Amino acid sequence: MSEFKYKFQMYRHLQANIANIYAEARKAADEIGIPKEIRGKFGLTGAISGCPAPLRRDIIEASEKGATEVIPLARLVDEIREIVKDVYGDEYDAAPTSTCEAALWVTFDALFTPPMMGRGDNYRARYIAPYEKHMHHQASYGRPFPGWFKDYLADRGCTAGELGFYGKRQNNLDVIIVPLPGARYDVHGIKYHPVPLLTEVEPHAAREKIKSVAEIHAPMLTGITSLGYDTPGYGYGVKDDNGTPVLQKILAEIAHQYDIPYVVDNAWGLPFVGHDPRKTGADVVVYSMDKATGAATSGLIIGKEQYMVPIRRALGMHGDRYGTTASYGKAAYVTFDPGKEALLTQIQALKVLRDRPEVLTRPVDDLEKIVTEEFDKLPAKLRAGITINKSYNSAAVEVNYEGTWKNGKLGIPVFSIEDMYAGTNIFQSGLSQMGIIPTIAYDANIFISPGLGTTDEEGMLKEKEARYAIQGLVRLIEIVCKYAGII
Repeated sequence: MSEFKYKFQMYRHLQANIANIYAEARKAADEIGIPKEIRGKFGLTGAISGCPAPLRRDIIEASEKGATEVIPLARLVDEIREIVKDVYGDEYDAAPTSTCEAALWVTFDALFTPPMMGRGDNYRARYIAPYEKHMHHQASYGRPFPGWFKDYLADRGCTAGELGFYGKRQNNLDVIIVPLPGARYDVHGIKYHPVPLLTEVEPHAAREKIKSVAEIHAPMLTGITSLGYDTPGYGYGVKDDNGTPVLQKILAEIAHQYDIPYVVDNAWGLPFVGHDPRKTGADVVVYSMDKATGAATSGLIIGKEQYMVPIRRALGMHGDRYGTTASYGKAAYVTFDPGKEALLTQIQALKVLRDRPEVLTRPVDDLEKIVTEEFDKLPAKLRAGITINKSYNSAAVEVNYEGTWKNGKLGIPVFSIEDMYAGTNIFQSGLSQMGIIPTIAYDANIFISPGLGTTDEEGMLKEKEARYAIQGLVRLIEIVCKYAGII
């Protein structure tokens, strides 16, 4: 394959050869020896809500036992609160939700948006969001500022119009998007779009930039948000002596200077084991409990009590939920109730994280070893620009390949999040051709975690199946790079 002078030429060539790439991917799956009976039934992560991992045996047993008993939901919610307080202290509280997105929605509406009732015109409010990955979650609830970000969500997703991503915007709320110093926002992909490349983020320079932005918008500022991840590919590679991402501490510091909350979206994260709000200073952290944590589909909000009161009130949980004077059923977001079975699984998952965290961390250690071994088989030209990092917060292994793009040379193709939604991310669609369910693999960053047919009933890694999945990914990278003219 000939080398290309410009990026768009490379991506155009890849698009023209998708059928050929798919054919080679299917052949590679046979050469690797992926058994026919597991194809389409295993994959690179069990932490995708659209295809969650099978539940561990202890989670299933807890759910089945509780399902046969008469248990007021208030008792289950209070048990979750007690476990959270066991770990973080009495000044923290919790509220379960139906999903992580529901947790973000009610948190932003309770803490960031202006009041709608009473006389007079509503004022506008603004929150700050660093320009990072997954912006369609934490940065999509306000009208973008400055204006050149008006289409940063582009057409991702398959629901158009007012019920699409733009329809998530909350009343009289703006989001101030702040590019991070040291980051690059190059344009990549078959669905050509800016991608955040964050391994070189400079947190101390970010402090000065975000502080200056906050000063400009101070009269309208109601909150700051960011992701809660802890790896270089997400911009959080610089850590203090305790292993806490410096940028998150800085965001909390700025928020508290203005007496506003710092809300962390830690969807792909573990309570207790991962992001620690006591160390970062975060006021509220939201989780997708079916991703890394291993509960049934649901979300969880953990935060300081002063901020949890309005959130719990909005959810209809701030009072007894049966038989007495209660708020239950009388609140805007009672529709986000996760239900009895999800609560039962959350309780068991949180108990394990509190008492036996190795159930979640040991498979990550084992997976990291396999990922490192298999990626070492890539041609030296590619391997030199790849970094591999382990994250207990996300119970995952991060493979980042920003470093393959150096000195004006084209590197391993980078697919945008628009590619993921458009079906043109070949690192995802190509894996499907191999019978491997893909993972998050855009913006030059691949997050791999156990669980999807690669762990047993106890949650321990099954090496053979995990290795098949990683081998398939490595072979697909080689195939795509051949058509990209890189090797």
